Formats: sequence, structure tokens, C-alpha cells
Amino acid sequence: MPGTDLHRQVPPWNLGQGGAMVVKVAGALDAVTGNPPPEGEPALCVTGEQHHEDGRHFTSADLNLVGHLYTPDGEADGPRPAIVVGHPGSGVKEQAAGLYARRLAGHGFVTLAFDAAYQGESEGTPRGLEDPAQRVEDVKSAVSFLTTRDDVDPDRIGVLGICASGGYVLPAAATDHRIQAVGTVSAVDIARQFRLGADGAQDPAVIQGMLDAAAAARTAEARGEGMQSFPLFPDTAEQARALGGRHGFEGFEYYRTERAQYPRSAKFLTWSSVDRLAFFDAFGFVDLIAPRPLLMIVGSEAVTSWMAVEAFQHARGPKELHWIDGASHVDLYDKERYVGPAVAKLADFFKAHLAEAE
Repeated sequence: MPGTDLHRQVPPWNLGQGGAMVVKVAGALDAVTGNPPPEGEPALCVTGEQHHEDGRHFTSADLNLVGHLYTPDGEADGPRPAIVVGHPGSGVKEQAAGLYARRLAGHGFVTLAFDAAYQGESEGTPRGLEDPAQRVEDVKSAVSFLTTRDDVDPDRIGVLGICASGGYVLPAAATDHRIQAVGTVSAVDIARQFRLGADGAQDPAVIQGMLDAAAAARTAEARGEGMQSFPLFPDTAEQARALGGRHGFEGFEYYRTERAQYPRSAKFLTWSSVDRLAFFDAFGFVDLIAPRPLLMIVGSEAVTSWMAVEAFQHARGPKELHWIDGASHVDLYDKERYVGPAVAKLADFFKAHLAEAE
């Protein structure tokens, strides 16, 4: 495979990975198939706080996407406000996005967590493609789906992006005026992360080497050698820590252990993702979100926090940068002492800005 030598010099997991939480319940059924989860894999559990509807389908650029729709318990006086929730890079709807969607539904919102095109349960080949233009379109298509529902007020729709989706929801909202409020958790511009590293201090030679490998991969694919990809994680937690420090280790722990691993989460990316990502800029038009409100939630210990700060500086407002003391980038995906305050802040934000007009 092209770039084998590159793996020893530029491990992709050095770029940083994120994750989230699913609740493990003995004997629980897979949230999508209705079958028991594979041995060693967690299953999504839904509490009595709200109703959970599986397998909602909608299209994005002619691809069929699959999401989980969460609706609050109890009767409503009319259509409710709604929130689209996007998953981290390499994540799926059963992980961080599902956790936040479920918790926000408990605050009275209709919420939709979905798998991006080419990933999870959604359509698209090659599998493992990370196409930023498609990811932005997916967010807009999720909004379109919500506007068709009788239980959703189409004038009160917000978006929440976690990790990479925290970057993608910014251009989506900037150019889609149906989106009335924007929230992010541990937001990153995945393109900046590839170009500059999770900490912003990556040697410029790294992305140049990856672009060399991506170019070689395109040639190999054109010659019929099959889809070319690279692994997102090393083989062991020790390797992850040695190569990526705390950030790399926490990503490995999230995606590759019982903490939150899930069968459909991405284990590799296509090399053709790299040259698509290299020129993307999630923050380029963040100023167009105004006068709609923006809330960015960041962990004080997150090595990626510089990206949220940069996006916040470009935004014109109304805007708020909210720090969760002691939290790392990945902590905000599933650790209750950090997720709880983040959800509370998001719920107050969306209640204020998706309120019914008087």
C-alpha cells in the first residue's frame, strides 16, 4: 500500500482522534439491527427520559444517510425546536453524537444524530472517505429532513457539532439560514489538524509527505490496485501514548477499548481523504453566521483548544467561548463530570435561542 514507510514517520493517529460514550447494558440489543451486539462491543441504551426512534433515513447528495431520532416524552402544545447533532471524525451516531442527542432530548428538543456519508450505517463508497464538502452537505440535508416532520418547528432548528463536526457545522450554518443557533463541543477544523497537527505545531513536512502518499494512492487506484487506505490507530495503547501523547492515548482508549468502541466506527481513512482535506477551511466564513448565535464549548486541558479559539476570533457574534475546567478534548465525549455541565450549558443556550416567537 502506498505510504507504508510514511506510517513509521507520520502516524495518522498523531493527528489526534476523538470519541464519545455509549451505555453498556447486559443483553441489550443493537440500536439499529435489533440483534445482540458483537461480543465485547457496547450497546446503546435509552432511558425513560425520552423516546428513541431508530433507523431514520434521508438523502444527502443522492446518498442514503441513517440517523437516530430522539423525541421528548409527553405531549407538546405544538411543533418543538430541534437540533442536528454531528459525530466526531471516525465516530458514529451510536457514540458521542447519540449521547448528546439523547441528553438534549431530555431537555425538550427533537434531536437527530446521524452517520456521515461513507461512514457508519450510511451509504457511500469508498468506505472511510472523509470528504469535507460532503460532510457540510450532510448537515444541511439533516436540517432538510427535520423540516419535513410535523413535530418539528422548521423555524427553530439548531446544530451541534462535536470534534470534526464542530468544524463542519460552521460553514453549514454560515451558508444555510434555516439554522438558527450553532453549538460546538471540542470543535476542530480537521483540515487544520491534518495540516498543522492537533497542537498546531506539526512540521510542515508531515502534510507534504501525506500528500505524496495520497497522490501515489490515486495512481494505484487508477491502475486497478484497489482502494488505498491507512489505519487511524496503532495496535496498542502503549504505542498510541508514545506516538500521540495523552491526546493519542485517549483517542485509542475511546475507539479501541470497551470505553466506547463500536463495530461501525471508522478504523481507517482512504488516502483520497487527505488531498480533499488539505485545502478545506472550516473557519473561512464563520463571520457569516452572525447575527445568529454561536456557543463553543472547550476543555481547558484540550490540546486542540487553539482551533476553537481561532474560530471564535473570526466569528462576529453574538458568540460565547465556554471553558470546561479540567476537561481534555476526549473527556468531553463521555465523562459525566464534563458532559453534564456541557449539556446543561447547551440546553440553556438552545432554549434561549430556539424559543418560540411571541
